[in-house]
Amino acid sequence: MSGTTTAAARCRRETGAGANRWVVLVVLCVSLLLVALDATVLHVAVPAVTEDLRPGAMELLWIVDVYPLVCASLLILFGTLGDRVGRRRVLLLGYALFGVASGVAALAHNAQVLIGARALLGVGGAMIMPATLSILRQVFPDRRERAVAIGIWSAVAAVGAAVGPLLGGFLLEHFWWGSVFLVNIPLMIVSLPIGRLLLPESRGDRDGPWDVVGALTAAAGLFGLVLGVKRLGGGEAPLSPLTLAPLLLGGLLLAGFVRRQRRRPHPLVDLRMFSRPAFSTSVGCIVLAMLALVGLELIAAQYLQLVLGLSPLETGLRLLPLTVAAMAAGLAGARLLRRFGPRAMVCFGFCLTAASVGTLTAMGEHDNTGLLLAGFVLLGFGLETTLFGAYESMLSEAPQAQSGGAAAIGETSYQLGAGIGIALLGSVMNAAYAPGLSSVPGVPAADSRAAGHSLGEAYEVAARLGGPAGGALRQAARGSFVHGLHVTLLVSAGLLLLGAVMALRLPRVMDCGAETAAAPAPTGDSAPGSGAGRPAVRPGQADIPAPREVAQTRVSA
Repeated sequence: MSGTTTAAARCRRETGAGANRWVVLVVLCVSLLLVALDATVLHVAVPAVTEDLRPGAMELLWIVDVYPLVCASLLILFGTLGDRVGRRRVLLLGYALFGVASGVAALAHNAQVLIGARALLGVGGAMIMPATLSILRQVFPDRRERAVAIGIWSAVAAVGAAVGPLLGGFLLEHFWWGSVFLVNIPLMIVSLPIGRLLLPESRGDRDGPWDVVGALTAAAGLFGLVLGVKRLGGGEAPLSPLTLAPLLLGGLLLAGFVRRQRRRPHPLVDLRMFSRPAFSTSVGCIVLAMLALVGLELIAAQYLQLVLGLSPLETGLRLLPLTVAAMAAGLAGARLLRRFGPRAMVCFGFCLTAASVGTLTAMGEHDNTGLLLAGFVLLGFGLETTLFGAYESMLSEAPQAQSGGAAAIGETSYQLGAGIGIALLGSVMNAAYAPGLSSVPGVPAADSRAAGHSLGEAYEVAARLGGPAGGALRQAARGSFVHGLHVTLLVSAGLLLLGAVMALRLPRVMDCGAETAAAPAPTGDSAPGSGAGRPAVRPGQADIPAPREVAQTRVSA
């Protein structure tokens, strides 16, 4: 069976101006590459920015964090807006804003201007990210081709995250720190006319007005929740007012958003999508996979630099196999999905990742290059296999009219999983690390408490003490860090195995049969959240819907 159905062919004719869908994919991947690059390219430029602009500690924190914070907060707002007013329109506006904000950031003369520019970059990123996935959902109505496209898309995301620090380091060696932002401008200047010419316009066939109040409520709630999670990940006390207040306020606003959407006849996000096991399970798998990945990458980088004594460049090269393996998994993902189906693929990805994490518990205070190489390769391949299967299942399960909102939910889950991972695994690491420094011979109690904050601070205290006490503290800190790393890896492996169990709710097979026409937005006669069948299809409606439900093998794209 070719998988190219009549409905898919009809949708292709509607993608606009005969645009070649593979050329469209290239344009979308360039968009994604820029956003992924900008999320990491600044990391290596922080010392140069600090030397030039002299920001305070809080200002420096906002320079780094405001981009992902704003981007994560606005994904649902702009994803659903694209469903209403046109996904290409929102994407092109995101291109323009991203280019302007890059220029402002490059020429910023103080920390406040740079923070504002980074916030605008976050707004542009929030416009671009869900639009790329929702347009991809439209131009690849055939699930087999869409799986290939998502594999390429995810491989490009892995490349962007890895190339960001390397590109930033190269630019800083030859130019000033603002060049890490200026590189965006020529690409955006090219992307705007090409995107306008080649990308098809599309919007969901939705009735009723766009819920402005709901969109702003979701944005404010996500901002508070992500801010609180980031503060936890930064080591702030959970009961601190500046941590607890954003978490509580964000949670209340999101609860109000959910309640509002359930009551509206034309909701901003159709929460009935979460009643489909494939969709809700895919979202949960994305959160768990990112929770493990980001926390482990952060701790692994500290291990490589502080325990093994590698330079930042050597650390990046050691982590590079993880990215290469992730790219390979993305490119092979479509074939694996067709061969094994969503359930087996995502379960396999989680189990392989858990096995790699278990392998890495053999790391000690001395370098073991072969072990690290094998562990990172398995880790990258397993996690990307999991993310690919989950994203493909989530996107294919969502109705065409809701593809922007569904893409935004997926990206928000990605960001939340990353933030929670840093907070959770970082807390586990600290809890296992600090007790080992409580009674080092010759070290005062105050110095022991200070050394228990982090391995870097322990080294500073040891250097200040000097002599046998300093040497004993340094050795104890190294041993405690390795012990904490082992405990953290075991906790992460447990979470990954939990993800494998969760993935058993995904469909067994990848259904590439005919897709029915998209269902219109729910009306006042069908209560939001009720599981009663889908609304009737309007005559001549051409949108591609969620995959049909077939007993035990409903599509879980």
